[in-house]
Amino acid sequence: MIGVIGSEGGCAEWVFPAAPDAVRTARSLVRRTLDEWRLAHVGDIAALLVSELVTNALRHAAGPIGVRLVCPRDGADGVLLVEVSDPLPDLPRERVAHPDDEDGRGLRLVASVASRWGTRPGEAGKTVWFELAVPR
Repeated sequence: MIGVIGSEGGCAEWVFPAAPDAVRTARSLVRRTLDEWRLAHVGDIAALLVSELVTNALRHAAGPIGVRLVCPRDGADGVLLVEVSDPLPDLPRERVAHPDDEDGRGLRLVASVASRWGTRPGEAGKTVWFELAVPR
């Protein structure tokens, strides 16, 4: 079951169970929300990066996964902040994937596409976040 925390005023939050369909559902909700906010021009890249981070959370954590979008609603150019949280306290590390590796590219993709990204510990786990420039 998906817990919808809110989706108004330039902020949307969801909590997903640690289940394989969380990736597809998170991607869909991110695209739909950004379409509603008239930010479809960043919807595909935001959905791709959310997919990577939710997949990482599923691989390494065994609890609920939170996804949060925050965007200023003042009509000016701004930044879309995207956060993916999970209950595992270990912060992820960017690593070099070898050509035959089946994983290990997600954080590099986030780092190469996002204008900024990072991690922070939380009270119950961690959050990986990234920002995308949002020209209006």
